[in-house]
Amino acid sequence: MIATGRSSRHVAAIAEHLARRLKDAGYGTRPVNGAQQGDWVLVDAGDVIVHVFRSEVRDYYDLEGMWSVKEPQRGRAAG
Repeated sequence: MIATGRSSRHVAAIAEHLARRLKDAGYGTRPVNGAQQGDWVLVDAGDVIVHVFRSEVRDYYDLEGMWSVKEPQRGRAAG
């Protein structure tokens, strides 16, 4: 899952809130990586990994583009 925050502080707050809600829901303490910098924070929610980015960082890394599967181009046959 990928989300975007408006600032470093917002990104860290989203991740911390998510980790707290997961703990309250009975999933235990979840690892949160990158909250100190707040550019790209990763929350390990077990079967789901949540990436929370600042907008510029999300554009730079383009995870959606990296994981998308594009259909092959169908060209016209020569001849």
